[in-house]
This record gives sequence, C-alpha cells and structure tokens, in this order.
Amino acid sequence: MYDRSYTIGDDQLKNNHYQNDINYTLQMCQWLLKLIGIWPLLNNHTSRLEQLLSIVLMITCYSSIFFIILPSGHHFFFVEKNLYMKMKMLGPVSFCVFATVKYSYLARKGAFLQRCIRQLKNDWKRVEDPSHRAIMLKYAGISRKLITMCAVFIYTGGMSYHTVAQFLSKERTRENYTVRPLAYIGYDPFFDTQSSPTYEIVFFLHCFAAMIMYSITTVAYGLAAVFVTHVCGQIQIQIARLQNLVESKDRDLFSVIVHDHAETLRFSKNIEDALYQICLTEIVECTICMCILEYYCLMEWANSDLIATLTYMTLLTSFTFNIFIFCYIGELLTEQCSQIGTTSYEIEWYQLPAKRAYDLILLISISQYPPKLTAGKIIELSLNTFSSVAKTSLVYLNLLQTVTD
Repeated sequence: MYDRSYTIGDDQLKNNHYQNDINYTLQMCQWLLKLIGIWPLLNNHTSRLEQLLSIVLMITCYSSIFFIILPSGHHFFFVEKNLYMKMKMLGPVSFCVFATVKYSYLARKGAFLQRCIRQLKNDWKRVEDPSHRAIMLKYAGISRKLITMCAVFIYTGGMSYHTVAQFLSKERTRENYTVRPLAYIGYDPFFDTQSSPTYEIVFFLHCFAAMIMYSITTVAYGLAAVFVTHVCGQIQIQIARLQNLVESKDRDLFSVIVHDHAETLRFSKNIEDALYQICLTEIVECTICMCILEYYCLMEWANSDLIATLTYMTLLTSFTFNIFIFCYIGELLTEQCSQIGTTSYEIEWYQLPAKRAYDLILLISISQYPPKLTAGKIIELSLNTFSSVAKTSLVYLNLLQTVTD
C-alpha cells in the first residue's frame, strides 16, 4: 500500500493544541524509550549528543542483561547437575533472554515504529472538530491506564522477586553458614559473591538489569496500547461521521470518511509490521513463564515457603494479566474496525440518493475483513488466544511435573 503518512506542514494545522495532545498520548512510552536508549531511533529531530547518549544507554542495557545471562547460562549448562535447581534457574534466565530479544526487535524496528508515530502525530494535527478531539483524548486516556496497570504488575512482581523473596524465603542456609541471597547464580567460578563489597555490587547490578528488562517489557505493551487505541479513536470518529451522513449537507463527507478509513487501515498495517515479531516473542515468553511460575508456586507451597509462594503468585498474575492485555488489544482492534460495516447498515441509508447509498457497500465489504494484530503473522491476538495460552501453560505444567518427578 502507498503510505500517505507524510509530515503535516504549518499551513495545514487544524488543532492548535496538538503538541499537548501528542505529549499526552506518547508521554509514558517516551519516558521508557528514552530510559532504554531507543527514542532517538524513532525521532528524526535529535541532536548528536542525544544520539551519542542513546548508544551509551543501549550498550549499558545490553551489558547489564548479559551480566546475568552469561554466568547463569554457563552454570545452567555446564555446572549445575541437579534438575530441581536447573528448573529454579530456568524461569528467571529465560525472562532475561526474551527481554534481550524484545530489546533487539525494538531497536531493529525503529523505522516501522517511527512511521506509526509520524502518522499518529499527523492525525492529532489534522483533527478539527472538538468532539472528534474529545474522542481521541478518551482513547489516549485508555492507553495510559493500560500502560499504568501493566507497569504496576510488572515492576511490583519483578522487584519483589529480586528483593523481598531473596531475603525472606527459607532457602538461605548452606551447610553450616548463612548464604547472602542473589536472584541469579553462576558467579562462583569467577569471583566470591558472598564477600563485601562484591555482594552489594552484584546485587545492585541485578536490580538495575531487572529495571531495564521490566522497562523493555512495559514499553512493548505500551506501544501496542497507544497505537491500537489511537486506531480505535479514528474508527469512532468515522462512525460519528457516518451517523451524521444522512442529515449532513456536506457532499464531500463520504469522501472524507473513505479517505480517513483508508488511512486508518494503512496505519493498522504499519502497526502489524512493527509489532508482529515482538508479539510472537511475548506469546512464547508468557506461555513458558506462566508454566514455570505455576510449577514454582506448587513447589514452594509444598515446601511451606509462604513468602516465595506469594512472590511467584504475584509474578504469575503479572504475566497472566499482561498477556491478557496484549490479546485484549488485538481483539479491540478487530472489533472496532468491523463496526464500520455495522454502522453503515444501521444508519438511515434508504433516505440517501441511490448512488450514495450504493457507495456504502464498499465500506461494508471492507469491514468484513478487519485488520488483525498477530504474533509472528501466525497467531491472531484475541481473547481466544489468551484462553489457548492459559490452557497450554497448564498442559506444559503437567508435562514438567512428570519429567521432574
């Protein structure tokens, strides 16, 4: 499809509040993207200093995550022989690996994400009707609420695992001395993590890397939420225009509806191109992590370790909620886009001139094939997908219990 998401010039501006509106829509994602050094890749108007800072931040992020993956991976494959201990390591280390994959995709998809952001900004600049602007603000507010809820679940569950669970769980003794706990192991062949200040430095680096990984996960959810809710806002504007089509005296109104609907479909295609690999990573990650966390909950419950059980239940709730949000966003996109056809039929189209009434068939036909958000262009993100992920995690849990037993 031809991409018409060009930059709006000053003489085409219709919304005098567009800067505040764009900031309100992108603010939370922008904070996180700047934190992990990705924002300059999505913004043409960055200075050399910002680009240099972005490179430094990306190197820091990768180094922090690999500080966990490399020693833990070495310990998992070459040192640890106990199957139960391997299972205890598998969940946290796999989360680190998936975070690295998502981070790489975010950096690699900079051009696609930039195209989506440019189209979003253009829509805010073009909106003229105050009621239409109110619709867009409403859906921008929904995206902010979704991002906030995702961040609360991710950071709360994750940081409780790195702090509370490590200090208050029962597994803190080794033979006749107390072990100073760390969320990740595997450093013993290289240096003594139990001595000060080595322990404090490693503990801080683990927490720092955790914050980076949670930011990567949150921004992946955030971008999907912002883009899809923006599409929903555009669809609702077109529905409002359709409802006024019969009474309107503007002969160009239907042309505007068709044009903007085509733009929205292009935007949806760009969203799919930008996020389908990240969505696939999320589906695989959540299926595996939910299965492992369910196993951890059962094991810690059997060991009567209440703190560890509560921590893993919090993490399980976090992963379950976040994959639900991803699937809900995909369901929302499909449902909203299909409403165009329903609205086209429900208006008093029989009062329109025959030629204009026939034109509605085009919208009805297109709405029968609404855009979809997919994982790897293989799995359609919907509430049915969420149900499948939950069932699959339980199936793998049974398999895991059988193997470990």
